[in-house]
Amino acid sequence: MITLAILEDQPDILSNFRHLIDSQEDMSCPYGYTTAEDAMTFLPQHPVDILILDIGLPRATGIEALVYLLDKNCVKEFCMFTIYEDDEKIFTSLQAGARGYILKGTAPGKILESIRELYQGGSPMSPMIARRVLERLGRGSSEEAGNDRLPLSPREEEILRLLAKGHLYKEIADSLQLSVGTIKQYLHRTYEKLQVSNRTEAINRLYRK
Repeated sequence: MITLAILEDQPDILSNFRHLIDSQEDMSCPYGYTTAEDAMTFLPQHPVDILILDIGLPRATGIEALVYLLDKNCVKEFCMFTIYEDDEKIFTSLQAGARGYILKGTAPGKILESIRELYQGGSPMSPMIARRVLERLGRGSSEEAGNDRLPLSPREEEILRLLAKGHLYKEIADSLQLSVGTIKQYLHRTYEKLQVSNRTEAINRLYRK
């Protein structure tokens, strides 16, 4: 039995989605949340196999919830279910840890197929999203050939550059419309990727690059 939770701020979409999942013999959806804050509060006590989550939420975003819950080890796989098709949202989600990206409006049967694929270790994506990922990877290979690049996502490098300019965590959070906790999560991942233990070492790596 695949256990799921859904994070979706539209009550009708949330209700219909849960009904769809619970109608399947191999799935159950015991938890539904309309805010990222509720999901971050309750899911650590109620682990699930898959969390399906929207990005655009009233306060904290779905991506912030993903980063927080990934650290809590209470969800095995994350799948975005959203209207957003722009590159920044797509790649920020994937870099944060999402293994699936399905657009709203996808046929119910395809959604169920994607859930099973994700549970079995795949990375389901709507065709339009998969094409964008492939195009981006193709551009990246040609642009980065021969360059000495840091192993960071664009958002991680952006935050590190702001930190290098002397900005405080709260100032960075306000300018990027993220929470201070999310900024700290990004920096923690940055330090791990750069194999450094503090901001000074990380900034030195940035300047050497």
